[in-house]
Amino acid sequence: MTIFTGIIVYLLIWWTALFCVLPIGTRPDAEGDPAAGGWRGAPVAANLGWKVLGTTVLSAVLWLGVWLMVESEWLSFRTGILARPGQ
Repeated sequence: MTIFTGIIVYLLIWWTALFCVLPIGTRPDAEGDPAAGGWRGAPVAANLGWKVLGTTVLSAVLWLGVWLMVESEWLSFRTGILARPGQ
């Protein structure tokens, strides 16, 4: 895996993990006051800083697993059961 490919894979994992982490721990505002800038159903406290930090750590762990899988010989199209016949 090249550096460019690694960065792209990390960003894809990060965005996917962010959308998985966003709903954790959010409670909707039951009343909501549109005059004050709120809306019924909007989260009371989003805690985006902690969610971004958690997403970054989770993505790093998942990316490491993907990197280990790609770099290992266990999943290879050159050798083993995934190899093209006749080579």
